[in-house]
Amino acid sequence: MASEKVVTLSDSNFEVEVLQSPIPVLVDFWASWCAPCKAIAPLVDAIANDYDGKVKVGKVNVDESPATPATYGIRGIPTLILFKDGKMVDQVVGAVPKSQLEALIKKAL
Repeated sequence: MASEKVVTLSDSNFEVEVLQSPIPVLVDFWASWCAPCKAIAPLVDAIANDYDGKVKVGKVNVDESPATPATYGIRGIPTLILFKDGKMVDQVVGAVPKSQLEALIKKAL
């Protein structure tokens, strides 16, 4: 299961946890049936641990919270979007290597 440093995000808490966050937020849009999502999950947990205090990491289950993925045009999962100051900075789609996730995060630090 997800690291205790990974925040569970939903349609109801997305604005407060992500858009109003004082630090950058990496959001993983995923689903329990998605094999690539499961493959990238340990990397997302590692990022949450490595950047604890600098970047918030959260996960949105697209089946349980469909409004938020629709707002950001999520068509494929996993999609990871980096937010800073309430705005989308960049995104990656698919199970990518940790180095690509770190490069994404460095854009907001």
